[in-house]
Amino acid sequence: MGVLQICKSTLQTQNSEEETGQDKGLSDNNNKKEGRDWTTSILLFVLWSALMYYVFNLTPDQTPSRDVYFLKKLLNLKGDDGFRMNEVLVSLWYIMGLWPLVYSMLLIPTGRSSKNNIPTWPFLVLSCFGGAYALLPYFVLWSPPPPPVEENELGKWPLNFLESKLTAGVSLAAGIGLIIYAGLENADIWREFFQYFRESKFIHIMTLDFTLLSAFAAFWVYNDMTARKWYDKGFWLLPLSLVPFIGPALYLVLRPSLSDLPVTVTTTTSDQN
Repeated sequence: MGVLQICKSTLQTQNSEEETGQDKGLSDNNNKKEGRDWTTSILLFVLWSALMYYVFNLTPDQTPSRDVYFLKKLLNLKGDDGFRMNEVLVSLWYIMGLWPLVYSMLLIPTGRSSKNNIPTWPFLVLSCFGGAYALLPYFVLWSPPPPPVEENELGKWPLNFLESKLTAGVSLAAGIGLIIYAGLENADIWREFFQYFRESKFIHIMTLDFTLLSAFAAFWVYNDMTARKWYDKGFWLLPLSLVPFIGPALYLVLRPSLSDLPVTVTTTTSDQN
């Protein structure tokens, strides 16, 4: 539950800044920026640096040629040669492809950084290839609170797609299907996968990536829930958000839409020519 404790301390600062910002001008906002506590960002940077060192220097690398072969098979760059890929590995590969969508649905609406103008989308695009290793630098730079969403944004790409219950439902259904597919495999398949984990740099890094994405998702669920003023009703989903992939995906299905929450949406008062 340590992640959730960080959530609460960070977002309490966010809430106080939002309330203060309603009564004070831009000069006060600058003062708050100067007094920001960078402890969490420093710790995240240290974690990211340690992970990068581990990935490049300490991960097992006993089967580089097999890793290349597995990657080609997973990318469908090799035809049917009779080799049957490990089912747990296949499930993990495809569920890693769903994580960038889940994080986009958590970050773009309510996880944007309003103070330092750091765009979210480059990190999300890179996460399609680098996973949590690409997202952690954004977590380091992120500064709450998020900018308010304008009402006319909700009907445009990408918010209309990311706020869609259909998108959330398809992601959840696909994730459940992949987890069931892996979970129903026998003990020999799982032992084979753990043997790959101990030998393969590719599989070792991907498994660690899945673990990191699952751990950090709880923070962004809490952040999104707080931004939508839905904590009182949705707090019971926080423990579930710690369930790898299924918890955050379930939250995305159940959360209220931004269009139903005027406190998070601003209406443009004048048209720009």
